[in-house]
Amino acid sequence: MNYFSGAQETEVAVVGAGQAGLSAAYFLTRAGLRAGTDFVVLDHSPAPGGAWQFRWPTLTYGKAHRVHDLPGRPLVGADEGRPASEVVGEYFATYERAFDLRVRRPVDVSAVRDGPDGRLLVESGAGTWSARALVNATGTWDRPYWPHYPGQSSFHGRQLHTAQYRGPEEFAGLRVVVVGGGASGTQHLMELAAAGAHTTWVTRRPPVFVDGPFDQERGRHAVSLVEDRVRRGLPPRSVVSVTGLPVTRAVEEARALGVLDRLPVFDRITPQGVVWDDGRRVEADVILWATGFRAALDHLAPLRLREPGGGIRLDGTSVVKDPRIHLIGYGGSASTIGANRAGRAAVREITGLLAAHGAA
Repeated sequence: MNYFSGAQETEVAVVGAGQAGLSAAYFLTRAGLRAGTDFVVLDHSPAPGGAWQFRWPTLTYGKAHRVHDLPGRPLVGADEGRPASEVVGEYFATYERAFDLRVRRPVDVSAVRDGPDGRLLVESGAGTWSARALVNATGTWDRPYWPHYPGQSSFHGRQLHTAQYRGPEEFAGLRVVVVGGGASGTQHLMELAAAGAHTTWVTRRPPVFVDGPFDQERGRHAVSLVEDRVRRGLPPRSVVSVTGLPVTRAVEEARALGVLDRLPVFDRITPQGVVWDDGRRVEADVILWATGFRAALDHLAPLRLREPGGGIRLDGTSVVKDPRIHLIGYGGSASTIGANRAGRAAVREITGLLAAHGAA
């Protein structure tokens, strides 16, 4: 049956081919669905690697938070001195080939709408797909969060976000204010200081440094905190934001040198820098916003999935308002810790949905 003029029919559309999307695609194949026919994977990025391919070159594999293995094929023998973007990009590309996932890229999904006969219409510049279920795995990289402060537009220097950062060399000798208390902020500070920049670190809350390894128990606790917000229909916090900052040898050295001495966030921005209401001021050439990301979900707006609290409420991975939609790489699964588990759970529920319709 032709559900929409010109639409390509499939049972499941997976939007996004980062860790979460590839995990879902793998479990779909394990459930007996065929890539390219029974399900399609649509990725807007130009190459394999998810958000990792856009990370700055000086973020080496050894410096990155642990990249969890994708299901069915571990990442072994990677050179910790290579850029994480290269290591993960090659790993994801090999994974896609090994399991014949037939990812279509670049495909920018612009909207997902209700279609005839209870199906979904997934619209993009590369065409429209008619699907019974959707796995949304679009992550956060496309939605960098820029806070707003009085006087921000008056600043005479340069402002950039982590998403635009390409390394420390161009900031040598400059006065850089780094805003943000997460892992990216500390990594930027250590790199910038080593490259000869004059750094100032400001955060809304005091950073929490955590000794010891980031083990499974700590990871599960962090995920549970994020998942609780999602169950209540609130916008999720990142998993990293509730785990604290691990104290590595590099962090210990930076703290001893004063690189990670933190100030509370400023009250306003001036043409020359930042100021506090108590009279403190710091002159700056650059403000680097390491202030995180938000979930990239604008294409789901036609389905009206958001709750009054601003988030999308989930039951497991399925959206409470529309169980055809599964969000992975969102909330508690927005990390390499939870992405594989979420992909498996989503596919388990989707295969039940397809069986009820006599499909697959």
